[in-house]
Amino acid sequence: MARLELKSVDKSFGSVSCAKGVSLTVEPGEIVAVFGPSGSGKTVLLRMIAGMFEPDAGDILVGGHSIVDAPPEQRGIGMAFQNFALFPHMTARDNIASGLRASGAADVAAKVAAMSRLLKIEHVLGHKPRELSNGQKQRTALARALIGNPEVLLLDDPLRNVDAKLRYEMRLELPSLLRRGSAAVLYVTQDYREAMAIADRIVVLFNGRLVQVARPEEIYSRPASVAVARLFGDPSINLSEVTPRAEQGRVIADLAGTQIRLDAEDASAVVGQRCWLGVRPDDVMVTRQAGDGALPARLVAVTPIHERAVVLLRFADGSEWLAALAPDALQAGADEDVYVRFAPETVLLFDHATGERIGLSPRRQAA
Repeated sequence: MARLELKSVDKSFGSVSCAKGVSLTVEPGEIVAVFGPSGSGKTVLLRMIAGMFEPDAGDILVGGHSIVDAPPEQRGIGMAFQNFALFPHMTARDNIASGLRASGAADVAAKVAAMSRLLKIEHVLGHKPRELSNGQKQRTALARALIGNPEVLLLDDPLRNVDAKLRYEMRLELPSLLRRGSAAVLYVTQDYREAMAIADRIVVLFNGRLVQVARPEEIYSRPASVAVARLFGDPSINLSEVTPRAEQGRVIADLAGTQIRLDAEDASAVVGQRCWLGVRPDDVMVTRQAGDGALPARLVAVTPIHERAVVLLRFADGSEWLAALAPDALQAGADEDVYVRFAPETVLLFDHATGERIGLSPRRQAA
């Protein structure tokens, strides 16, 4: 199988820039999720690779050979669209087989039967798209993309239009399914949980630029910026302004009127610098016990969400944080006074002006 490479790819439509110097390598058998807010350029990136758009600058290579001037059908690329894009006049069987027949492949019927068994849609092969559920349409579109054993597989938010149960099941099934063919896979999604569950690496895209490329656990625990940190995690990361200072060999800061210790790798990188201090709600502890470094707060509201309770806390200065706790870990109710703690190693610091992460080395793993 072949490696997919993007080298300094640019693309604009009039004054709107959709890709700015995008460089990325996807190895055979690797699943890379492209994640970012709506309008960040994710789909445009896939369509340039597929041959629907041509880049304004840069190069796209498959197996070391440029495909920029190659017609789409000669690029060795499979693609599944968000809206399924099935031929409405064809049965599921014919939709799956369409690419094979166009290329003159042999044993089409046997290959369609094998792929449909793998995706558990053999019982609907004779149905047309209007007779299929969204889940069956999604699997039919995926079968069509996979059946030709493409060197590169592009998936444009393929689970967005299916129900929650199937989306959860497919998150579990897709990684092993996609690795059967050893294709280099680019998987666009707007769901950070999906990206973390499916991908070997995640590409975070903002306004056409790659702002971070890393493994899922690193994206979560060491986000490159405030913007990336906010995208990953539900509830979102807590952020407060601080100006760290050095005192008796330690780095400390005042947070909501309380002195806290920071676990700094390089004190000089943060001392005297205005920062955003970030703590994930999962790392916030809420107790009735006062103590060194504990922040007094008022418990404003408790919202049960599945196996967790999301707690809204208000500090004396009026700022608010969220905590995500196991329901049995909560020792207080709404409108009660509590204390908030978090381990120093869970703290993230970001430059106040640029939003970029600075001088801390958290020793935590992704939740």
